[in-house]
Amino acid sequence: MYYSGIKAFSTENGPGVRVSLFVSGCRNRCKGCFQPDTWDFCHGEKFTEETEEQILEQLKPSYISGLTLLGGDPFEPENQEGLIRFVRKVKQTYPGQTIWAFTGYLLETDLAEGGKKYTAYTEELLGYIDVLVDGPFIEEQKNLMLSFRGSENQRIILMDETRRTGQVVLSPLMRERLASVAEDPVEN
Repeated sequence: MYYSGIKAFSTENGPGVRVSLFVSGCRNRCKGCFQPDTWDFCHGEKFTEETEEQILEQLKPSYISGLTLLGGDPFEPENQEGLIRFVRKVKQTYPGQTIWAFTGYLLETDLAEGGKKYTAYTEELLGYIDVLVDGPFIEEQKNLMLSFRGSENQRIILMDETRRTGQVVLSPLMRERLASVAEDPVEN
């Protein structure tokens, strides 16, 4: 697996200060993608044990809220295989921190058993994810006023509640931001 970048102090890819890992490789190739260079599975640098240790060290300060996985797409089969051991290690080392993941694929269809991106690693990987932002970026639905997503179709899914209820549970972050935009579109 390759990665295109690591942001040690990210505030735009989930709440709080986070470490963001941009994996390489994406077959969605969304029109208007903000990082088309990450479509290439060999873009950037090889993800190694040294890379893992670097990120684990960046996650260490108490002000870090957690890790965010994006790309590219962490749920491309090659990336799932490359991430599983690392994400397991992150959860074991920092159980109080959250893991967010962004994917252009849909939880109930593409990442479900029998789905086009389901692999031997999908269930375990999803089990470590606290919040999943799913759905492809659709340029015609682009909205800069949305919290933590680029287009109206994308969802912020609370994974613990989704696993517990067996139904997709959306984050209040989706409703709160949309409500504030409706109340005062000029201010927002």
